[in-house]
Amino acid sequence: MKVILLGAPGAGKGTQAQLIMDKFGIPQISTGDMLRAAVKAGTPLGLQAKDIMSAGGLVPDDLIIALVKERIKAPDCAKGFLFDGFPRTIPQAQALLDEGIKIDHVIEIDVDDEEIVSRLAGRRVHEPSGRVYHINHQPPKEEGVDDITGEPLIQREDDREDTVRKRLSVYHEQTKPLVNFYRDLEKSGNPDAPHYTRIEGIGSIADIRAQLESVLK
Repeated sequence: MKVILLGAPGAGKGTQAQLIMDKFGIPQISTGDMLRAAVKAGTPLGLQAKDIMSAGGLVPDDLIIALVKERIKAPDCAKGFLFDGFPRTIPQAQALLDEGIKIDHVIEIDVDDEEIVSRLAGRRVHEPSGRVYHINHQPPKEEGVDDITGEPLIQREDDREDTVRKRLSVYHEQTKPLVNFYRDLEKSGNPDAPHYTRIEGIGSIADIRAQLESVLK
């Protein structure tokens, strides 16, 4: 099972990705993890990436695709893999196609922007333990402090409303166009086109999982 999971930050991809990994026994592959692993392993491609990153540059798409091809040959990808956060752009998606890397399913978990802002901007965290609260859905017993220790809760920088909206803007500009790319690819009749499915990301984890399982039979 080879899956691409699309969705804005805060759409719930991480939770559903774990369910897919457990069900099908496949690894989750993100470009960040892949780059770090290649650099740590000291592979030729990893060394190239390290030099570019050390100089403050962005790793080019051709090197990312080469790393992907290397990564999916690993034994843990024998049953497939789950791409999370990759491809990010249409050129990356086209490069996957051009390299003959076949994908079975592209699944978009769709959540309205305002719902995502509410989800993320309402989070409060107890940093030492990692306990997470939400001011509306799972508030602490006493406002602003951890239930167990009584220590202050913080709002992470990534969860501040202005930061969330910036991340959503980047997603809509760079990654959301992939939805139309994969829709059009499937309609084109290309035999290598993955099946695209949009799933509503509102509801319980179990409800969303049931939608996923109906697709990934």
